[in-house]
Amino acid sequence: MIPNVLSIAGSDPSGGAGIQADLKAISANGAFAMTALTALTAQNTQGVSDIHLVPPSFVQSQIKAIFDDIRVDAIKIGMIANAEIAAAVADILQDCSAPIVLDPVMIAKGGAALLQPDAVSVVRDRLLPLAKVLTPNLPEAAHLLGTHTAVSRSEMTAQGRALLEFGPAAVLMKGGHLDGADCPDCLVTQTDTAWFDTHRTNTPNTHGTGCTLSAAMAAQLAHGLDLFAATQAAKAYVSDAIARSDDLTVGSGHGPTHHFFASYPDVKDPHP
Repeated sequence: MIPNVLSIAGSDPSGGAGIQADLKAISANGAFAMTALTALTAQNTQGVSDIHLVPPSFVQSQIKAIFDDIRVDAIKIGMIANAEIAAAVADILQDCSAPIVLDPVMIAKGGAALLQPDAVSVVRDRLLPLAKVLTPNLPEAAHLLGTHTAVSRSEMTAQGRALLEFGPAAVLMKGGHLDGADCPDCLVTQTDTAWFDTHRTNTPNTHGTGCTLSAAMAAQLAHGLDLFAATQAAKAYVSDAIARSDDLTVGSGHGPTHHFFASYPDVKDPHP
């Protein structure tokens, strides 16, 4: 049975992040992708220039339409944008039994704010308790906790445990902002801590990596994998997508990862 995964997030017309990245990542991880839009953005690989928010009632209408007709095996939540949309999503997902992967999208790669300040507390108080796993990068984790950005593995673990106090079943602290040759991620649960390390690829093409990872995790959970195995599979997928990102020529800023690297031939440099 092919599982169905719903992504609740914003749109990126350049295709590297947001709903567009989620559609690709979910599909590449063997699941059927569905979407509910929270916001339209005008952005490219150089940054976000404008944002148009979807009315909270229409966000709910999209999700309800899916629930009324289609089995949902996992949910990924990305860009929420404001407090009203956050509350609307929390209300309609309150009794949902599908595992929820919550990616607390707050700041775009280029620095634009994607979550209004008054929405942080609503996301923390209403959405975090619904999540099977929360997937913040280090600045996002610090923002949720109102503290400094972690600069070491020990601080990553401590902040992950602090975030558990808000109710998620697990927290995946993404360590890509740390210095070093590796990208360490730390999965923290009430009973365990596990590290997932991959080699850092030297490329500017990392636009949408957080969206891609969380969507891939949702797809793997929908397949029935446990949280450790789903994290391991999603992390390996994203690492390969980054490693093959230079095969693409998309934009002049932070380009996208190569979501469908497994379906494309290797691109060789004709002038090595």
